[in-house]
Amino acid sequence: MARVLIALPATDFDPTESGVPWLRLKERGHELVFATPDGRPARADQRMLDGNGLGVLAPLLMADRRGRDAYAAMQASAAFQAPLPYAALAADSIDALLLPGGHAPGMRPFLESEPLQALVAQLFAADKPVAAVCHGVLLVARARRADGRSVLHGRRSTALLAWQEQFAWRVTRRRLGDYYRTYPQTVQAEVSAVLASPGDFVSGPLPLLRDHPAALGRGFALRDGNYVSARWPGDAHRFAQVFAETLA
Repeated sequence: MARVLIALPATDFDPTESGVPWLRLKERGHELVFATPDGRPARADQRMLDGNGLGVLAPLLMADRRGRDAYAAMQASAAFQAPLPYAALAADSIDALLLPGGHAPGMRPFLESEPLQALVAQLFAADKPVAAVCHGVLLVARARRADGRSVLHGRRSTALLAWQEQFAWRVTRRRLGDYYRTYPQTVQAEVSAVLASPGDFVSGPLPLLRDHPAALGRGFALRDGNYVSARWPGDAHRFAQVFAETLA
């Protein structure tokens, strides 16, 4: 079994994109450990758990019951309550890395973390599995190889689609401002810019319905060697399955 690190920001990560993969990997017997900036337990984006401020769009945008239940179980685990600080991380102490997403302001220090970007680069160089979903793909895209290029140069990847990001921002900006606009540039635009070819960004099928264990076909996850990427919480179950297959 693999020792899998789930790296998290101090706050504002997506509960589904972290909790569902944690649950599925735990069920398969993998060892799950966590890391946060200061070694204190992280806190998910509360709005994704309670829908506060989302109005009539809450059922569409917030975590569904499966996501909330998986996050609650993860949050109660001993490993989640005793994370490692980023400064203590070493590529040779783990077998794989999982990077959830999230869009609220607390994600920025995570996505811009130099220690985490260095860890990603080391894991890619060692050909160890790395999985990222939604905004988590930005952290991978920002990791650099020795030649200065992104570790994703020459790889195929997906990520949060531009139209998904813009839709969520437009329908909530009157009430929530730029809550859904993490950066001026979309995730898809930044990730696409570091790839070797525009065709290396794979949008996948139209993401309309969330997946679940009995409907994995609704989700989409892209595997390129030991790198796995996905787009949004609606891909979480498929993402977890493909990552588990990669670890196997």
